[in-house]
Amino acid sequence: MKTKINEVSEQNQHLRIKCLVYTRVMGYHRPVESFNIGKKGEHKQRVHFRENPC
Repeated sequence: MKTKINEVSEQNQHLRIKCLVYTRVMGYHRPVESFNIGKKGEHKQRVHFRENPC
């Protein structure tokens, strides 16, 4: 049985666009999809910094 969200998602599949994720590498930004397998694994293991609000 399909849920309402899945039905809407399938109906709007043609409207979706690819989202590129960029990360900073050695002073410049580079898309993560261009990384090799090892570098993609390193990227997934990164801990992201979040500054606490004042």
